[in-house]
Amino acid sequence: MSDEHSRNGSSGKTFLDKISHFLSGEPQNRKELLEILNTALENGLLDHEALGIIQGALQVSDMKVREIMIPRTQSVMISINAKPDEYLDRIVESTHSRFPVYGETQDDIEGLLLAKDLLARAATGKLEKTQLKNLIRPTTFIPESKRLNVLLREFRETRTHMAIVIDEYGIMSGLVTIEDVLEQIVGEIEDEHDIDDEHLIKQGKTKEFIVKAVTPIDDFNEHFNASFSDSEFDTIGGIVLGCFGRLPERDETIEVDSFSFKVLNADNRAIRLLEVTPLS
Repeated sequence: MSDEHSRNGSSGKTFLDKISHFLSGEPQNRKELLEILNTALENGLLDHEALGIIQGALQVSDMKVREIMIPRTQSVMISINAKPDEYLDRIVESTHSRFPVYGETQDDIEGLLLAKDLLARAATGKLEKTQLKNLIRPTTFIPESKRLNVLLREFRETRTHMAIVIDEYGIMSGLVTIEDVLEQIVGEIEDEHDIDDEHLIKQGKTKEFIVKAVTPIDDFNEHFNASFSDSEFDTIGGIVLGCFGRLPERDETIEVDSFSFKVLNADNRAIRLLEVTPLS
């Protein structure tokens, strides 16, 4: 028997032993499970993407809604008394499909408005005569402490895609969508601006560049012949975030030194992707 065959056989036996132990009903924990999964990866029974999804699914059972929700301050909300000319532009600009609708105050959530419910009425010219209270749908209220795996199951069972998150006093603190939960399992759902993992900086169609926010400042400086300091931040996203002084929303733009930075992708925790245009 060759050394290579012997090594493979030994490795395979070790993996089978671990699987047998895992299924034997003996005491088990997450560390043991992850060891088995990593051995499966080493033996070619799982690829990195599959392992990442499994690890994401395990992680979701430990996470709570407050960790991934979109804060109320970043939510696009509509007054139930608003007229079409007051809310249509906001809906179009946001590119979202669901919007919390509030009553007398923003603490009083009446329901959800679906953008698709506006289309037929807008096309037939009936939207101006339709009150929002006749268009909104019921919404689900959930506590900040709800576990993500429980929320995902409820989303599936009720076939809903968004829930309003409330604090201990019953006041809206944010919102969460089924996409937010799924991204914790499969990773960030890419959009048309996303670039592959091998590149941090990609040339755009004209003079703009698509830049990942995690690009180290040294790499950014070298590529653009810039001179940003890395004394306070390690990445270009950190510098942009510091200049905004808050977490910016998608499509917000800021000029820093001789560059224009446009936020292409961001979530409730960090900037993800930037469009960078040299100004000189």
